[in-house]
Amino acid sequence: MTATLHIEHEITDYPTWKAAFDRFSEHRKRAGVTSHRIRLREDDPRQIVIDLDFDSTAHARAFSRFLHDSVWGTGDSPALVGTVTTRILVEATG
Repeated sequence: MTATLHIEHEITDYPTWKAAFDRFSEHRKRAGVTSHRIRLREDDPRQIVIDLDFDSTAHARAFSRFLHDSVWGTGDSPALVGTVTTRILVEATG
């Protein structure tokens, strides 16, 4: 079953955030991210939405824990502001 780690948070500026995101490309690859999408809210470009796709919910949960514990929990996340919201989404059936 494929799963998506859906992430929403506020940023101070996109170029700084994107540079930090790009530095984690190898982490994403090793964690099993098969594709990703980055979107900014049309009504507030400081609000970013990221979808990371995985082959399993287990991989999505593990990467979410890694982000919460080793990235966002360190207080050293460039351009990140406020509280991060994450959800794991799966395809609806039936």
